[in-house]
Amino acid sequence: MAQTVLSLKRKALHVMLGILSVLLLIQRGNAFEFKVGGPKGSWTVPTDPNVASYNEWAEMNRFQIDDTLLFVYPADKDSVLQVTKDDYTNCNTASPIVKFSDGHTVVKFNQSGPYYFISGVVDNCLKNEKLIVIVMADRSNQTVAPTPPPPSAEVPAPSPTGGESPSSGVDINPTPAPGQEFPTKNGGSPIVLSLIGSTGAFLVSLILLLVS
Repeated sequence: MAQTVLSLKRKALHVMLGILSVLLLIQRGNAFEFKVGGPKGSWTVPTDPNVASYNEWAEMNRFQIDDTLLFVYPADKDSVLQVTKDDYTNCNTASPIVKFSDGHTVVKFNQSGPYYFISGVVDNCLKNEKLIVIVMADRSNQTVAPTPPPPSAEVPAPSPTGGESPSSGVDINPTPAPGQEFPTKNGGSPIVLSLIGSTGAFLVSLILLLVS
């Protein structure tokens, strides 16, 4: 009888662990990484007329908050600049919002709207090494209205840092254009994350009761 009960507890434990693993995979599966140009693509001057341009490739994909872009390129010959719309149009590399030059750049989308990228080499940009990505709005938070600051509150101006970012191969412009900088607030759905966390906590508690 004792062996039967122990066997049932072990089976229940395996089932609970399996469910917990699936929940964790679902949580991680909400975001995707897109390699610029496709699985075999790279960040370079387009040379093959039969291959879709970067913007055509972007139009075939759906980008959402928390997704990431992967740029692969030779670090000693090229770079990636996130720029304003005007600098994108004019291939202006003088004042990027963010500059990446590590050769394996991952950019995360923390807000919806357009993102503009160009090559750090002006001639490459003029040859269409440039990209516009439109990130879809996070509709899960539409009902949550932002709280306005009190009338007497003053918003302190950000202090410029200047120089290079502490991260290797990344430079950040201390005065990015309005609406173009990377925000720090996570755009994920708090309801979904809370539900997954609560379910995980319940399963862990149940596992501990079964083992005891």
